[in-house]
Amino acid sequence: MAEPDVKTYGNFIANQWTGAAGGGHIAVRDPSTGEEFARLARGGAEDVDLAARAARAALTGAWGRLTAAERGRMLGRISAAVLRDIEPLSELEARDVGKPLTQARADVVALARYFEFYGGAADKVHGDTIPYQNGFTVLTLYEPHGVTGHIVPWNYPMQILGRSLGAALAMGNAAVVKPAEEACLTILEFARIAEAEGLPAGALNVVTGYGAEAGAALAGHADVNHISFTGSVRTGEMV
Repeated sequence: MAEPDVKTYGNFIANQWTGAAGGGHIAVRDPSTGEEFARLARGGAEDVDLAARAARAALTGAWGRLTAAERGRMLGRISAAVLRDIEPLSELEARDVGKPLTQARADVVALARYFEFYGGAADKVHGDTIPYQNGFTVLTLYEPHGVTGHIVPWNYPMQILGRSLGAALAMGNAAVVKPAEEACLTILEFARIAEAEGLPAGALNVVTGYGAEAGAALAGHADVNHISFTGSVRTGEMV
């Protein structure tokens, strides 16, 4: 059982917080002191599969029924909510990642700005009408990939979440995020914020765990249509 001052985080799947299917956890330690101050679910293939299925269901559920303009307004509300929580998010990022508070605060602002930008762009991505033979009309229609996977590194979790997840949600995809096991906490808190602002279940799912377990399962999942990865060349080759 976790000590009273050690917060335990589960996976975030279909707007529900659940422990890892295998029951394991990962200790989160303050880089400056080595003190354990939180615990993560040690997610694996079964958890990733649940998250991917939740994302797939979201595409035909409440999330998939939103218009582009409605998705944009949703992202705008989430952006504003992130800024309202700038201080607790900054403090958590500084403690989790081990970066100066001023830099952590700038990362919160960047996350909010990405969601503001992509929210504004959501209903402004249009297809093209292409000149062709007489009597024919040729046009292009942009469609979402479907289920997108996002593998996020430890050094700028909020910034990289914003630039990849913001675009994916704006276009109507449903996402499964696997943060680096060294820096998950602000992404998990972001999921809490998004849920509170009304993001439909399954649009965003977060599975924490090791790269060789949860990350590999996400990269190899048959029902994931697109992967966004930021990290080393070696790991990128494995993905």
